[in-house]
Amino acid sequence: MPYEPPTHTVERSLRATTGAKVIAGVDEVGRGAWAGPVTVCAAVTGLRRPPEGLTDSKLIAVRRRTELAEELRKWVSAYALGHASHEEIDDLGMTAALRLAAVRALEALPVRPDAVILDGKHDYLGDPWRVRTVIKGDQSCVAVAAASVIAKVQRDKMMAELGLDHADFAFAANAGYPSPVHKAALEERGPTPYHRLSWAYLDALPQWRHLKKARSWAEGNVPKIEGQLGFDF
Repeated sequence: MPYEPPTHTVERSLRATTGAKVIAGVDEVGRGAWAGPVTVCAAVTGLRRPPEGLTDSKLIAVRRRTELAEELRKWVSAYALGHASHEEIDDLGMTAALRLAAVRALEALPVRPDAVILDGKHDYLGDPWRVRTVIKGDQSCVAVAAASVIAKVQRDKMMAELGLDHADFAFAANAGYPSPVHKAALEERGPTPYHRLSWAYLDALPQWRHLKKARSWAEGNVPKIEGQLGFDF
């Protein structure tokens, strides 16, 4: 099924209305996985024409996605990756973990962005970052689509490496998401050292339920970012 290619429309609008010169597209991968980190990529692309076939990483075949990520690493003006571990997700909750990973990515860029295009409808970054949220930005915005592909390929590689000692979970195939093979292995063997232990899937596994962790923010230590959803400029 053909998709409309992403454009620089949002970036041009930000340049015209805010005076921003360096604009980073930001996207995450791993939010819904049961194991492994959440990974965020920040990519700065300028207004050049992107490589052929660029779109949301989930819409690209695995082989082509891997090839495209390699092309994009050379094509973008700059990119950086940030991760929040499964332990940090358990301790902080997903929103704060996403912010942690995104800030790590943004601060690793060689130049601090004047503005950020963030995929989705919620801003998990907040102050001091100037953020424009774009629903399905990974399909419509060049910089976000580039970030989407680079992040997906990098995290898939990480999960394949983590799965080398846990073959029954097939992390190389499912990247820590709840596939049938993953679920069956989890029920039989219990969580690996890379599973998120604060998640509800453990409630359905009586023999492993005792391993479930309570999040620190659930006990009153709620991160400030939880109150900043929807921030825009």
